Formats: sequence, C-alpha cells, structure tokens
Amino acid sequence: MAHHTARRVTLARLPSGVAVETTIHTYTGEAGDDDGPTLYVQAAQHGREINGTEVLRRLHAHLLSADLSGRVVAVPVADPLTFDRVSYTTPEQLDAVHSNMNRVWPGDPDGTLHERMAATLWEYAKEADAVVDLHTGAPDMLTHVVFREGHDASRALAEAFGTDLLLGEPAGEEADVEWADRGFDGKFRVAASEAGIPAITPELAHNKQLVEPAIRAGCAGLRGVLRELGLFAGDPDAPGDRVLARNHLGRVPATDSGLYCPAPGAAVGQRVEEGDPLGTVYDPTTYEALQDVRADRDGLLYALTREATVTAGQALANVAILRE
Repeated sequence: MAHHTARRVTLARLPSGVAVETTIHTYTGEAGDDDGPTLYVQAAQHGREINGTEVLRRLHAHLLSADLSGRVVAVPVADPLTFDRVSYTTPEQLDAVHSNMNRVWPGDPDGTLHERMAATLWEYAKEADAVVDLHTGAPDMLTHVVFREGHDASRALAEAFGTDLLLGEPAGEEADVEWADRGFDGKFRVAASEAGIPAITPELAHNKQLVEPAIRAGCAGLRGVLRELGLFAGDPDAPGDRVLARNHLGRVPATDSGLYCPAPGAAVGQRVEEGDPLGTVYDPTTYEALQDVRADRDGLLYALTREATVTAGQALANVAILRE
C-alpha cells in the first residue's frame, strides 16, 4: 500500500489578493521517499485539455493499492486560471506578457503571473527523475507522444507510454527558426530536458470532453512509464510497430479566414505527399474559394481540424516528416 498526501499549494495571487491554488498529490512506497525514483506528472496546463486530469484521478486509486517503489508527484490541474475558463490561455488582464503557461518554464518567482505559477511547480518537478506533461489535442488527431529528438532517455519514456506514433522534436540549435518565434524553448518538457530530466508530452486526443478511449490510453501509458522507471513491478509492454516522425512545425496553416471544408479523402493516419489535396477554405458569403489546401511536404497526416470556422494562420492540418 502506498502512502498518500494531498497538499493545497498557492501558485500565485490575483490583484484582489485571492490565491490561485492547486492540489499536489504525493504517493510514496512503504520503504519511503528515498528508495526508488521519483516521477512528476501534471495535467491541464491548458485548461480545456481535461482528459489528463481524469487520467490522474483514475490513477489515484491504482497508486493507493500499488506496491510502489519510489515516489509519484501528481498535479491534476497545473493551471487553475485556464481550467476555470475552459481555455488554452489566460486573458491579457491576468498575464499581458505570457498568456500561455507552457512558454515560461522553469518560471520566475518574481515574474508575471504564469512565470510565478510555473516557478512554484518547478520546485517539485526539478527533483524528479522523470517528467510527464499530459496534454490533449484536436478530436481528429492520432494519439502520440512528443519527446526531445536525440534524447535517448526521453525516447525510452515515450516508447514505454505505448502510443503507435512518436514525435521527436528538434530543440535549441537543431530547431527551425519558428521554434524561437513561437517561444518553444519555454515549454515544460524542454526546460526539464535542459535540466537533465527525461521528459515527455503525451498528446491524448480530444479536449473539453472526457472521452473514454483517450482516458484509457493515458492510464495505460502512465502505467507503462511507471514500469519503465521501476516504480511498478514488471517490464513495460513490448513495443509494437512504432512510427517515429519529426514534430511539430509541419502545420498547414489557413492563409485566409473563412470556412474550411476538408477533402473527402483526407484522413489522419494516412501517408501524404507534397501537393496532395487536404481541403478548401472558402468565403461563406460569396462562396469564393480562398485557399486550395494542400500538403506542404511528404509525411504522415496526424491531425486534421474539423472545426469549420477558421481564421488566418490557424493550423488546418499537421504533417510530420517520417523518420523511422
């Protein structure tokens, strides 16, 4: 039986003095904290991505009855501000500089609201031997795990999580210029790998709704990670036919705003070649075709937007370059 504590922690304070709080769960084996590795896992950094929160709720009961060899630190709601708004970012009134918490890690205790929140959680994460940052994506997306390309320990975690698709993300000097433009060096997973901590970001499909296949995939994935680290007894499941591709800048964006109608034959999971049709963006009032949407590279179509109303710059599809 694992020992469990739940601690309410103040992440930051609002202008009115109201505390922004979350709960941090800690599970330790009977032998104590120092006997075995520590896994830090969090969910709902983006508040609309709630399936990871449900994964941690279900894992809670499993951990309580498990023969745990080490320690698990779990944060089911990493960003209460976005969670309450069911949103991806916070409004300018709360953090005018950093609306996205996943661009400020490892944070700054004297910085903006999100920087202070990240800095508080970083005090727990930096002591871990491995980090899992649970996210969710679009409804029409292949479940996958992102890790830092070339980081063997992180790739081992990604394989243990068990999704068929792994996305290796180039970082730092190996990254595309868009990496810096979009502030990806401040991602939680990147900050952890820079600190020498193996880290992965599972992207479970769907947001805003609790979807059973996504939740089951997350629970099974975390159990695989726990076995990989030796926190649970047994070996991870033998890897199946994993597909390794390069994340994550293979976005096909909308060049104009309008309604997006995907091509009838377009489907996630298919191999595409540069120039293959993916759909059309048209003006809903004049019916004028504004964009003939086509794949911009050879690769694997792993996400396709199904929300028809789109704005210029929005990702309509994601194509990853196949590596293995």
